[in-house]
Amino acid sequence: MKKLWTILENISDAFYRPFFSFLEELGNIFSLFMTSLAWLFRPPFRASLLVQNMDFIGLGSIGIVALVASFTGAAFSLQTVYTFKLFQAEAYIGVTVALSLSKELAPVLTALMVTARAGSAMATELGSMRITEQIDAMHTMAVSPMQYLVTPRILASIIMMPFLTMVFNLVGILGATFVAVNVMGVDEGPYWHNIFWFIDAKDLFEGIIKAVFFGAAFSTIACYQGFYASGGAAGVGRATTRAVVRASVTILFLDVVLTDILLLVFRTSN
Repeated sequence: MKKLWTILENISDAFYRPFFSFLEELGNIFSLFMTSLAWLFRPPFRASLLVQNMDFIGLGSIGIVALVASFTGAAFSLQTVYTFKLFQAEAYIGVTVALSLSKELAPVLTALMVTARAGSAMATELGSMRITEQIDAMHTMAVSPMQYLVTPRILASIIMMPFLTMVFNLVGILGATFVAVNVMGVDEGPYWHNIFWFIDAKDLFEGIIKAVFFGAAFSTIACYQGFYASGGAAGVGRATTRAVVRASVTILFLDVVLTDILLLVFRTSN
């Protein structure tokens, strides 16, 4: 009977321990995010750190974001042209591409690209500082590592993600237009007319709202993984991997949730 009880306990642990570990980590990440926000309103205010992180996250990511946007718009335009020609609806190719980019593809793909580039760098940098005891040294100098290292990164991500999303929108639509009009021979007049007629500010605003949440999510997860890294160089590598994977999954999960909420909100407002 005792052996059976031990087996049942092991089975129970195998099912429940990962779940409770997940809840614990989720709570720690949320606590780190709220703590970083609290430090926004406490001096000293280091604006230079915010500007440096905005430059790294925003300006440094424009190239890869624009490159991915151009290929995404071109490929999506090719698929749309072939499909819409079956229904004699070539005039609606532009608005279909623009709506898909502004509401869905632009914020999600931008967040994934910035996570891969900037999020991994955040986790690696903070993890290296943790294992070399630089973060502990900041405590001894009466400097808050949270305020100095984490808050500027999260705030910069929240600020720059909407701008990068708009860059993705612009470049993606231009790439789609080049393929549809110049390569596939779609009539340019109806193409642009329907874009200006059907695309409203709220369509762009939906993508911007998503971008803000995605920026907060990936930067918080990356900072958490790096800030609490352990185990030497191998631990930093594991922390970076966890940061990218978990931030990417979180972005996709948030996309589903926010899409449902935003559709409900804007449908009700209409």
